[in-house]
Amino acid sequence: MTSMRMDKWLWAARFFKTRALAARACELGRIQSNGQPAKAAREVRIGDMLRVINEGGNFQVEVLLLSQVRGPASVAQTLYRETEASRESRLKASEERKAAQQFEAPPKGRPSKRDRRRIIQFRQNMTAGE
Repeated sequence: MTSMRMDKWLWAARFFKTRALAARACELGRIQSNGQPAKAAREVRIGDMLRVINEGGNFQVEVLLLSQVRGPASVAQTLYRETEASRESRLKASEERKAAQQFEAPPKGRPSKRDRRRIIQFRQNMTAGE
């Protein structure tokens, strides 16, 4: 096997929980292969450099192996190698998020009707300004 579908590899490498989510990420432009936006059916080959944006962060990885099956996480991590710059930036971003949580008071329960109206008005103003 010299190549396989992008969505299938992303699923097997455990970047996404389902192939449908991997395909959707490709559709939204969150996956780049060698600097080009990648579609779900694009062929992945060993040595390709991928940029993957998901809930876990912004990953920049080199494809080391191809796998048709989704195995345990320990096996999935052998399919790719993350660059040092990518690892450092993800760790820095996670530390910043943790630090920001210390200064923000968590919301106390559900927003009131008045709060919800303000949130809706704020969101409408944000989309109107774009």
